[in-house]
Amino acid sequence: MTIRIAMWSGPRNISTAMMRSFGARPDCAVSDEPFYGAFLQATCEPHPLAAETIADMDCDWHSVLATQSGHPPGGEPVWYQKHMPHHMVGPVSIADMPDHRHAFLIRAPERVVASYQQKNELRRADLLGFSRLRRYFDYERERKGTVPPVVDSDAILNDPPMMLEKLCAALGIGWDTSMLHWQTGPHPEDGVWGRHWYDKVNASTGFGKPPADLPKLEGAFADVAAECREDYEALLQHAL
Repeated sequence: MTIRIAMWSGPRNISTAMMRSFGARPDCAVSDEPFYGAFLQATCEPHPLAAETIADMDCDWHSVLATQSGHPPGGEPVWYQKHMPHHMVGPVSIADMPDHRHAFLIRAPERVVASYQQKNELRRADLLGFSRLRRYFDYERERKGTVPPVVDSDAILNDPPMMLEKLCAALGIGWDTSMLHWQTGPHPEDGVWGRHWYDKVNASTGFGKPPADLPKLEGAFADVAAECREDYEALLQHAL
């Protein structure tokens, strides 16, 4: 039986490093934001490499869902799927993935905003996914009657072995030290958008240094971070 892990997070949230970490396991397949193309086609959001992404991906919501609910690419027993909740603007949602094991990756909104604004125009708080991430967490908690795993990016960077072991236990899979290191450069599973967004993770072979103090934001950037903070703190209280 395949264990399908749906890891939900916003952008600029060490989500690609987490995908690298799980992809380093010999028993694990990974998928990179499979609903991104459908999101871009539906919303016409002016993201970098949007046209190339749409052309490269399956953009049919139900078809993507069927693929992610089917057999893993290489028949591996574990399938880690990197998902963004704000991509789910079409006819499918977390409710259509009852057989996945859902987890939630969070990061302080000040860090997310500071990183995102270097890569793309930040017009609205909802493009960072905090509110929908919280709704998905609440949905899954109510559905299962238990608290699904939540991991904070700062905690992972402060102690990757301890936090990854805790996460693996919460997901019901064994801890594997191979998750701490990966090959440098782009990986075959990366989306085509990786050449714009993944420069830092492509230069890495493991998790980065522990985070510094929160960045100081001004103006509209500070406003966006403030709008996201209540949802972040609501999720943070459940973090491993």
